[in-house]
Amino acid sequence: MDRNKVLPAELLYLHQTGDWGNLRTEDKAENALSVARGFRILSCYRRGPLQEAIRILTEVDRSVTTLLLPSEY
Repeated sequence: MDRNKVLPAELLYLHQTGDWGNLRTEDKAENALSVARGFRILSCYRRGPLQEAIRILTEVDRSVTTLLLPSEY
């Protein structure tokens, strides 16, 4: 498997299962609260040959989850 290849399904799985990637401790604690109380959830993963940050956001009502590439934020 190419270690530099970014697989969106893998990142979404990590996000969904509570592995929020490269976040500060405070942000991970905020996510835990967000899961319990229904707030927005953020994940950040560094992947690819340049180790660029790929962010995933799940909205408050859980209707939309968005994967953002570095050029999109």
